[in-house]
Amino acid sequence: MTGETQIVRTLLLVDDEINITNALNRTLRRDGYTILIAMSAEEGLALLTQHEVGVIISDQRMPHMTGVEFLRQVKVLYPKTQRIVLSGYTELESVTSAINEGAICKFITKPWDDELLRDNIREAFQYYEMQQENCRLTRELQSVNEKLSLLNQNLEQKVADKAREAFHTINLLQISQEILEHLPIGIIGIDNQNMIVASNRCAEALFHHPSGTCLLGLMTEEVFPQTLLQWLPKTYSPDFIQVDAGAVTLKENVSVHVLISTMGNISQSRGTIIILSPYEEKLKCLF
Repeated sequence: MTGETQIVRTLLLVDDEINITNALNRTLRRDGYTILIAMSAEEGLALLTQHEVGVIISDQRMPHMTGVEFLRQVKVLYPKTQRIVLSGYTELESVTSAINEGAICKFITKPWDDELLRDNIREAFQYYEMQQENCRLTRELQSVNEKLSLLNQNLEQKVADKAREAFHTINLLQISQEILEHLPIGIIGIDNQNMIVASNRCAEALFHHPSGTCLLGLMTEEVFPQTLLQWLPKTYSPDFIQVDAGAVTLKENVSVHVLISTMGNISQSRGTIIILSPYEEKLKCLF
């Protein structure tokens, strides 16, 4: 079919008798195999170095090297190649021994039955291809596992980096908060609904709520004098950046110098910052 990889099945015939290899070739070529012919075991080994062979059929009785000896070498060099030996009943003992040790996959007697021979070779190729597919899937699985392992390592590294970054950020925030708390000026942050969302120790001391409640969560009209509240509408203008409100008298006749700035100039926050600088004589009694 179009788009599918065509499987090439290469079959090696090894026999020193030309009439045997010719007979096998005639029987098997109808099955679409690529057939290689070797007239000796040595020639067969040479062909195996040049071609990827799935199945070998070797005669047992050959000069210099028997079929079993040849297939023993093949098992060592090409263990997945399926090995079939052709033999007469007189060599049955040596062939059986080779089968038991795994050097030979199948044993076919002479004379052979053509259909049985074709079935055996077809099964041998199916087994060989199944082994090849298993190897391919194993390699793919190993590759996927290696990639997953690398991804996990990268993810662990990123998590560790993010954790270090978060710890560093928290540490900086804590340092900034500590510095803010010890500043000799009052700092108050107000959101867009005029709720106090941040304040430092100096601001708490300046506005000292009668109930002892901290400033956080209170509305500005609950805390600020009218002289300070009158400046807040100016902060609603989109063009507003900062204003010097000058001296403002708080409760208990405490005078402070007030600067009002918008938040969001260097961050994504929205709201207003009130900076209250106590005059020196009051500053001494606050700390």
